[in-house]
Amino acid sequence: MSLEKFSIIESTLREGEQFVNAFFTTEQKIRIASLLDAFGVEYIEMTTPCASPQSERDCAAIAKLGLKTKTLTHTRCNLEDVKLAVETGVNGVDVVIGTSSKLRDFSHGRSINQIIDLAQEVFEYLRKQNVEMRFSTEDTLRSDPEDLFQVYEAVDKIGVHRVGIADTVGIGNPRQIYDLVSQLRKRVKADIEFHGHNDTGCAIANAFAALEAGATHIDTTILGIGERNGITSLGGLVARIYSVNPEYVAKYQLPLLMHLDQVIARLVNVDIPFNNYITGFSAFTHKAGIHTKAVLNNPSTYEVLKPEDFGLTRYIHIAHRLTGWNAIRYRADQLGLELTDEEIKHITEEVKTLADLHPLTLDEVDSLLHAMRNSQPETEAATDTTFEPA
Repeated sequence: MSLEKFSIIESTLREGEQFVNAFFTTEQKIRIASLLDAFGVEYIEMTTPCASPQSERDCAAIAKLGLKTKTLTHTRCNLEDVKLAVETGVNGVDVVIGTSSKLRDFSHGRSINQIIDLAQEVFEYLRKQNVEMRFSTEDTLRSDPEDLFQVYEAVDKIGVHRVGIADTVGIGNPRQIYDLVSQLRKRVKADIEFHGHNDTGCAIANAFAALEAGATHIDTTILGIGERNGITSLGGLVARIYSVNPEYVAKYQLPLLMHLDQVIARLVNVDIPFNNYITGFSAFTHKAGIHTKAVLNNPSTYEVLKPEDFGLTRYIHIAHRLTGWNAIRYRADQLGLELTDEEIKHITEEVKTLADLHPLTLDEVDSLLHAMRNSQPETEAATDTTFEPA
């Protein structure tokens, strides 16, 4: 298991650029890279400089920022591509080639032996360039396992730093990923990277299974944006690992997650989903009476994530028919209103009755609480104004 020591390869500036609404200017890319650096990710992966002249300039600009996080770029398994990548000044080059029969037949047209020959040529060059080297297969889950292991073992002998598994179409499930990574772990000395798409909703679970099986690096993007339904989200991966042991993600500046999500949501013109991991508006909202009573007594009863660790607060929703008197008491205390249990319970019944008729707002509940307080008789101090003559 690599949960105690793993690295995030943050790919918002590569995979994220493939999201349908994404168009990042150089200034925006620098801002994103700087925020990710402040958050503490170990790597930032950028679009191949071969994509366009601007992509090449952007890659070089970010590589020159002097960030603490290492910079990577992603290229085809092609000698001219990796030469251009090295020239941008990045710390590492992520090389990829398709190994499934579909991609071999309909993309690059090479056999497994030809892929190995090409990889040897590329990595013989990269070994002399003082950069980190990763070799990844594309469409790994639809590739023949024996073909995969033949290729991985060949590049491992060359001395690559990482080998990558890519669930390119999001077809894998956690058991498949665990089995594949476990087998690969026994065959190579290199670190293992996992890149998982979310087409069938398993990206985060698959990434976690990969770590459990011995993977060392996980690819993420902010909000999970990417090609089609995207990949493992940064916040989702953090939430999953935090739930096992918060210490495993203590190396990251967790309160920055909200800002990262907000920045990307604005740049790609989407809303943060209401149920988004950690940063969705309902993530730490409690509503049902039985839940709110327990949460008010001990938040861990219904919270596996502590909102304060992410710079956030929980919200007790009280303006509805499911509310309980403990929640109403909590609101009265927030407002500084001294009410008896009987008065709180009376207001709770009023709230339930009104909520059965129409939606309520918090202001309406507050008005009921204030009205109850104002209806209390003022306590007059007893004073004796009769004076006996001396």
